[in-house]
Amino acid sequence: MHPRRILRAISCLPALLLATLVAAEPGAGMSSPSAGWRYSGLTDDQNAPRVAYPTPPIDRGGVRGRSLIEGHLREVAGVDRAQRLVVNGNPLPLYTDAEGRFVRPYNFGAGSNSVEVASAEGKSLKRIQFYEANNSRVPPRIRLALGWNDPKAELDLHIVTPDGQHAFWANPRLPGGGGLDPDGVDGPGPEMFTVAAPLHGTYLVYVNYWGNLNSQGYNFQNGSNQQDVITAEINLVFNENTVNEKRETFVVPMRTIGDLVLVKTFNY
Repeated sequence: MHPRRILRAISCLPALLLATLVAAEPGAGMSSPSAGWRYSGLTDDQNAPRVAYPTPPIDRGGVRGRSLIEGHLREVAGVDRAQRLVVNGNPLPLYTDAEGRFVRPYNFGAGSNSVEVASAEGKSLKRIQFYEANNSRVPPRIRLALGWNDPKAELDLHIVTPDGQHAFWANPRLPGGGGLDPDGVDGPGPEMFTVAAPLHGTYLVYVNYWGNLNSQGYNFQNGSNQQDVITAEINLVFNENTVNEKRETFVVPMRTIGDLVLVKTFNY
């Protein structure tokens, strides 16, 4: 080969190496929700095919106000290692299928909302901001969001309201308004309790380790979960998406099927 051609080939190596490294950099794409101005009901296509790990995002939520957070991860795909999904400041574990695809339900309130996907190491991979202009979706006065770090376990959120009502998977909608939405049934959540006009008084927040989940369905076999100790993370948010927003986060270990833990008692 002519010496000039050899020099030209060598000079191209750094660019090729850089392109390879950039292509292999972890990243994320998000098809829903979209950034910018949004009016739910016009942009949500409930008939579109969905993918999720390990099952489609079908839940028993009572309010039916959810949207889907849908996208894919590049170079960080896998069902054994949780990435992070941060929605309006609420961190939740995020697992994908073998191709890196994910779908998670979420109940957005009116106003400004943010969705961020981060790697397990905390590096931001994708972040969008959108304004929900549907005024029927009022900002919640109380929001509780539960997520956990084991895709093979099923945890449940239980809320007892000041009038003695009990919101949980078999009773998702409360007569006074609000309730569970969504009630995630396919891995690490999220499960959410949302209420726009809460009663004044004392609320009790419990987390129950209900059972495990595998390709055959739900089971109650100890050891069929992935983590020896499951870490449940509960975010309590007051006046979300307003200037008066306040939040607390609680981390609770769950060890045995049947565990029922009182996480928080608070007054509103």
